[in-house]
Amino acid sequence: MGVSVPSGLSESKVASGLKQALQVGSENAVKIVGKPNGYFSNEAIKIVMPKELRPLESGLRVVGFGPKIDEFILSMNRSAEAAAPAARNIFIDAILAMSFDDAKRILSGGNTAATEYFKEKTTGHLTEAFTPVVKKTMDENGVVRQYDALTEQYKNIPFAKSQSLDIDHYVVSKALDGLFYELAEQEKKIRTNPAARTTDLLWEVFGRRAQ
Repeated sequence: MGVSVPSGLSESKVASGLKQALQVGSENAVKIVGKPNGYFSNEAIKIVMPKELRPLESGLRVVGFGPKIDEFILSMNRSAEAAAPAARNIFIDAILAMSFDDAKRILSGGNTAATEYFKEKTTGHLTEAFTPVVKKTMDENGVVRQYDALTEQYKNIPFAKSQSLDIDHYVVSKALDGLFYELAEQEKKIRTNPAARTTDLLWEVFGRRAQ
């Protein structure tokens, strides 16, 4: 449910309140995911083997390569965690560029209207920013080398079918999915949980819900 635009507040105050809420929510989201285990220990956003490679995973675990699989999965998550802080400035730029009409539409929209706005405005920039960080971190952690070694081992299993995947693209995509998931959780809190409204301005703007 959206929040009605409060009567008695100027357009600039309403816009400022929403922008402040978005800054609080986006910074919280980035802090949560952009730290060690921010992805890996969060079952809702943990990066796991892509579905195309599940047969590879189960086949290799059967023949004793479970620890190598686990190491590979951990490395993918570490790459996402390293990339996430780059989102902060991109989110801030999107907030600063927001018009009053954007703010009003987000304020009266659903519980994840701001997250959808961010997806539309920032996905391209985030992909550009995340890709080199993910690639660098995966190179440092030997993720691609691990992936190549795992697929090579898989070929030795009878009846195994060859699989190929752009692992960099997969991790970047999943990193963004996790970031937007956490951003949506933060947005819901500010809209529905009074304790999440940490300033007087947020209380003014979000204090009354639409009937």
